[in-house]
Amino acid sequence: MIRVLLVDDQPLIRSGFRALLDLEDDIEVVAEAADGKEGLELAREHLPDIALVDVSMPVMDGIEATRRIAADPALAAVRVVVLTNYGLDEYVLDALRAGAAGFLVKDIVPEDFLHAVRVAARGDVLLAPSITRRLIERYVTEPLPVDTGTTLEGLTGREREAVVLVAQGLSNDEIADRMVISPLTAKTHINRAMTKLHARDRAQLVVLAYESGLVTPRLVTPRTI
Repeated sequence: MIRVLLVDDQPLIRSGFRALLDLEDDIEVVAEAADGKEGLELAREHLPDIALVDVSMPVMDGIEATRRIAADPALAAVRVVVLTNYGLDEYVLDALRAGAAGFLVKDIVPEDFLHAVRVAARGDVLLAPSITRRLIERYVTEPLPVDTGTTLEGLTGREREAVVLVAQGLSNDEIADRMVISPLTAKTHINRAMTKLHARDRAQLVVLAYESGLVTPRLVTPRTI
């Protein structure tokens, strides 16, 4: 059973998500919160698998709530998925840096929403390739300075290659085709890179790839979404 915590200051949004999730046999909404502070408290109480957290809330916003959940060893198994109205608003990158596993746009169609919750619970790809490409477009138009404190030392050549392809927005199957390996081997390279870099998930791997300078905008040709 996938245990979900809903954190959003809009009751109508929460009730809509709950209505969808309650129809599924393998998903249970364990609690609801109207702000980040309450969400953090309920996360500690219920230890959900997934916390769906709105970006903009009173008392404590979604970014700070995400940061505190990610920093709490007792909540290491909780995967935070940020909810946003705009897809790529100014807060998304901050949320990923804070430890979010990914993000969803609130106008997502129900089938995709349910699929995303299950994907997040499995710990698999938490940013769809199309969303990763939108992040890439943000970097192309507003490139961030390289963080000299971010290093990718310790990665093998193949792991570095896999990280570059992740940061270019490719799925595991596409990475496997590009590297002429099996999808399982591609996933292994990615997982080992995440372990070595202490990245919680694929989303943080993309951020690290850019901040370290391993990937730069000139290496990327964003696709049309």
